[in-house]
Amino acid sequence: MNKPLQIGVTGGIGSGKSIVCRVFAMLGAPVYYADERAKWLTEHDPILKADITRVLGAQAYDSLGKYNRSWVASQVFAEPLLLEQLNAVIHPRVFADTARWVSEHADKPYVIKEAALMRAAGDGNSLHKVIVVQAPAPIRIDRIRVRDPHRSAEEIQHIIDRQVSDEARLRMADYVLLNDESQLLLPQIVRLHEEFSRASMM
Repeated sequence: MNKPLQIGVTGGIGSGKSIVCRVFAMLGAPVYYADERAKWLTEHDPILKADITRVLGAQAYDSLGKYNRSWVASQVFAEPLLLEQLNAVIHPRVFADTARWVSEHADKPYVIKEAALMRAAGDGNSLHKVIVVQAPAPIRIDRIRVRDPHRSAEEIQHIIDRQVSDEARLRMADYVLLNDESQLLLPQIVRLHEEFSRASMM
């Protein structure tokens, strides 16, 4: 198997995927935050900026060169074709950035790629395995309300409903980490860390 192993981590809002990634990082695994990196590339990758401007026009960036996120969202919200065109220029640049990042960590047994949206391992990506972080909706809602008290339970439930369903995530999962407060999360992560470390030596 190629080194390093590429492990995807995904989960719905409030599931705890960010905590899982922080623990993997503490165990020595490099973590690539795909969603944050994509945001960074829209403002700092000159090729991507030119492509986005070609697709959406000059208004995609403000006078200071900052990505006009709210304007872009308003343009693609009701235009699936335009959204498809935008994704068609963003995804290859993120993919290339990911490949470069992975090559920089070729000395590591495995790396973690975190993203809210993910496909099964090998389904148009370079992932070897996918971890899904799972927690019941009521617990997720409580967690989000603690960190963001301005949001109502109904508002948070609406966000959950718009995301990929738990069932769809479980269908792509090679591993499931249960973060439901009925069992310890850390031992589950350590077991996977040990498995990935061993597998990379085979």
